[in-house]
Amino acid sequence: MLAAHPIRTEISQPGSVILGIRLDNDFARSIRDQTGLEHSVLIDQKILAVSHNAAPTSHEILDAAPSNGLNPEIENYYTFKLDNEPYYAARFKIEGSDLLGEVALPVGDIVDSQGQMFWTIIASIASVTLLGSILGVLFARSLGRPLIKLAEGAARLSKGDLDTPLNIETRIVEVAQVAKALENARADLLQNLTQLKQEKAWVNHLLESIVEGIITLDSRMHITFFSHGAERITGWSRDQVLHRQCNAVFQTLHSDLPFTHNIPPPGSKSKVIVRLASGNEATLSISRARLAPLEVSDAQVALVFRDVSDEELIHRLMGHFLSNIAHEFRTPLSAIAASIELLVDQSPELAPEELEELLQSLHLGVISLQTLVDNLLESASIEAGHFHVSPRPYNLGEIIQEAAGIMQPLLDKYDQHLTLQVPPDLPLVMADPRRIVQVLVNLLSNASKYGPSDAEISISAQEQDGWVRVCVADRGPGISQFQRDYLFKRFEYDKGIDHAKAGAGLGLSVVKAIVEAHGGAADADDRPGGGAIFWFNIPAASSDR
Repeated sequence: MLAAHPIRTEISQPGSVILGIRLDNDFARSIRDQTGLEHSVLIDQKILAVSHNAAPTSHEILDAAPSNGLNPEIENYYTFKLDNEPYYAARFKIEGSDLLGEVALPVGDIVDSQGQMFWTIIASIASVTLLGSILGVLFARSLGRPLIKLAEGAARLSKGDLDTPLNIETRIVEVAQVAKALENARADLLQNLTQLKQEKAWVNHLLESIVEGIITLDSRMHITFFSHGAERITGWSRDQVLHRQCNAVFQTLHSDLPFTHNIPPPGSKSKVIVRLASGNEATLSISRARLAPLEVSDAQVALVFRDVSDEELIHRLMGHFLSNIAHEFRTPLSAIAASIELLVDQSPELAPEELEELLQSLHLGVISLQTLVDNLLESASIEAGHFHVSPRPYNLGEIIQEAAGIMQPLLDKYDQHLTLQVPPDLPLVMADPRRIVQVLVNLLSNASKYGPSDAEISISAQEQDGWVRVCVADRGPGISQFQRDYLFKRFEYDKGIDHAKAGAGLGLSVVKAIVEAHGGAADADDRPGGGAIFWFNIPAASSDR
């Protein structure tokens, strides 16, 4: 390769200096030694000089790529192999000639390094993936176990198991916080549930202890609650009436209006007669309360009711009692007043027989009033719980004689005959004489009242196994089975008899109370041939009873 440079002076230009360098392999090697790259000089694709030790005349281009335009002197880039050594090369034109210069970089080490790097990266990725998988599995296990326990605990809570604590140990802060919150919620729910159960048990106990019946009705008047008190009063069980229509359960009697029309407004009461499960009728006193505001569509109504049948019966009986007691007082008082008025006005003009009749009428009136007053006092004493007797050994014959003497004028008035059948060897009895006389007076008064005129009334007594039984027998209408159910109850009397003979309904109840206070019993039986036998027994004085 030649280069010329003119020689210039101030006077003339004598000529040029021509330099030349041989473009051979040595030149190429010197360039290699300076640059560290392999160099070649080519003309017409033939190698003129090369720095390779093999000094090939040509080499195979494996891959070529055009210049990217950044360096206009570079024609193209390509790769080739020489002695199995890959090279990366670039060709460029040598200015002022048809020569091409080639610069080649051996990339065998780079390729090896690249391969090693590729496999290193692949191995690293595989290792990281494996390690990540292992760590993921471990993390998933460490996270999954407490989450599974949390899920199991939540499932138990959803099934109502609040007694099993949530013992979850984990290093994951978030899971530990969730477990702690769930455990706190379980403890709070258990405490609230326990408190609610206690309150519910208390409410149930309160409802069971309330004697009144309590029911609740929905907007369709179907029964939604039926207390134990309601069961006791009506005879219906809770299972029989729940979710049934109220009118179908409580059937009203003596009225065309259904039960729901008798429900009072809140704060007031009403009474209705219904048929019970047994078929009997009962009078119920009902009060009402609303369990929810009026604007609530499914508001329920609470009804509290109690059986006032006995109270209603007592009111009716008291009416009859007052009527009868007034009659009982009026009759002897009228007789006494008439006798006294006649004595005051006409006593000097009356014959001895007439005076005796008036005095006997006065005596009978006083006896009747005294018996009635005694029964009223005894009944009031029994009702107040102050009634008591003072029994002591006493001769029963004397008691019977005293009672017969008191009642003899009444028996004489109606021509009734009294016979006494008292054995002389009858033992003494443990009795309160005044009280037993009152018993006999009441029984003799009833025998006279219900027996016909010119009939026999008998009193008999006999000892039976340490007891002495006293019987008062009459020839009255006897005792029906219906009468036996209320015979010795207060304010009860036979409504089928004449009102004048009805009495106040106290005599037999006083008899029963006095006899039972002595430890004995009283009852009535039918008398053969017609009539009734009222009997009572009291302990003999020699008895250990």
